[in-house]
Amino acid sequence: MAGKSGQEKNLSRRSFLKFVGGASLAGVTLNLAGCGEPLTADKAVGGKGWMPTQYNIPGSWPTSVRGRVPIDSVNPSIIRDDQKCILCGQCIEVCKNIQSVYGNYELPIKNEIVCVHCGQCTQWCPTGAISERDDSDKVLKAIADPNITVVVQTAPATRIGLGEEFGMPVGTNVQGKQAAALRKLGFDSIFDTIFTADLTIMEEGTELVKRVKGELKKPIPQLTSCCPGWVKFVEYFYPDLIPNLSSAKSPQQMEGALIKTYFAEKKKADPKKIFSVSIMPCTAKKFECKRPEMVSASKNIKDSNVSPDVDVVLTTRELARMIKRAGIDFVSLPDDPYDQLMGSGSGAGVIFGTTGGVMEAAVRSAYYLITGQQPPSALWDLTPVRGMQGVKEAKVNIPGVGDVKVAVISGLANARTVMDQVRAGHAPWAFIEVMACPGGCQYGGGQPRSSAPPSDEVRNKRAESLYNIDANAKLRNSHDNPEIKQIYADFLTTPMSEKAEELLHTKYTSRAAELVAKKSGSQLS
Repeated sequence: MAGKSGQEKNLSRRSFLKFVGGASLAGVTLNLAGCGEPLTADKAVGGKGWMPTQYNIPGSWPTSVRGRVPIDSVNPSIIRDDQKCILCGQCIEVCKNIQSVYGNYELPIKNEIVCVHCGQCTQWCPTGAISERDDSDKVLKAIADPNITVVVQTAPATRIGLGEEFGMPVGTNVQGKQAAALRKLGFDSIFDTIFTADLTIMEEGTELVKRVKGELKKPIPQLTSCCPGWVKFVEYFYPDLIPNLSSAKSPQQMEGALIKTYFAEKKKADPKKIFSVSIMPCTAKKFECKRPEMVSASKNIKDSNVSPDVDVVLTTRELARMIKRAGIDFVSLPDDPYDQLMGSGSGAGVIFGTTGGVMEAAVRSAYYLITGQQPPSALWDLTPVRGMQGVKEAKVNIPGVGDVKVAVISGLANARTVMDQVRAGHAPWAFIEVMACPGGCQYGGGQPRSSAPPSDEVRNKRAESLYNIDANAKLRNSHDNPEIKQIYADFLTTPMSEKAEELLHTKYTSRAAELVAKKSGSQLS
């Protein structure tokens, strides 16, 4: 190597592909699938292992250098390591064809690089070049400060994903081990976000009932608002449908606001010295916590500077790295419980972690809110809204209202098709659940990677685990959660009360000025 120049020594894979591409890419055959096995079309869709290739291209074709999606250097959710990028185009594949973001706006861009922060590109990137922005050092710094109370919440989907980072079978429920690991890491209070998933159902369900009954002058269908990637997608491409979005915040943001108000009041803690952390399966949550609207707690704290309700969001993968860095033997940990006050939830709250779960939970409590009666057991297994299909629908008969039609969507390209129908006035549904990530939060941008591109085999196993937790839960309905009843009695009074509106609801604004959206195919027809 003594005779080699520095430039030749540092020749990266990306540089090599660029070099051979300049010579004659058509004449180069590179087998990037591994082990010399030809990559056939049937293996290219949701197959196993590492596969930087376009759908349905026979394995005998040469690998193409196809480019990559743009990522802003100040993107709060995702980053790219250029040394690992091989320009395979898998990030374009998912962003353009699965999420319908890339390529659905005119160039040149205006004030920002268009991104909904879903992080599905991190799941499709075969080399790990794209990953979440790591914020774990901020959390470790707060934990090391004896003057700060560090409070953490964990989302439903993290409990069936985290174990995979430690060699456990796909879908293993590690709820207790996760709580134990967080205590060993030094968190002061540990809450379960399924508590505010239940609270979301009470607020969002009440809003839905008021819309259906005509008591709230907002349009139908009501659209869920707990997925920040989906919300930003609406702000970009469907700003005229913002009134259809539920005003209810996501469970993460509800819990964040209550940690610095209700929790602080109950524990006689100084809210200005509380550092609020959430563990999420989602990279878009990193963007959501930085939204200027998410500072409700500061308005309730006397002499307080404006601070976010959630200070830092860590993904499931970041938490796994923290546990490994601390030398914790995760698999051997005994199960620990979550802290009470805001740490208990129902089975309905757990299934928020998969596509259709929010809808199923909402239908159970909407039935109760309308009739005053417990929902029939059939609503504990609402089969039509389960499964990995991109668009699902169901019809629920509620006494006094009649048939209520609902729809469930995962994947933003699917959402685009349905939203075009809503925009055109052809939507028969009263309520539509949308999750940006195919399969829902359980395969969010911050969850452990399985294959590139991801397959439904893993998604189905994770979803099955969440449904099993629900089926075996002592409480199946959000409205039956005693901690939910307690917080209304002690603090919030009633769903959609003035206090609830102040802390648990928000408004969204159009981002249409940031881009020139291309017309969709359904609009052109």
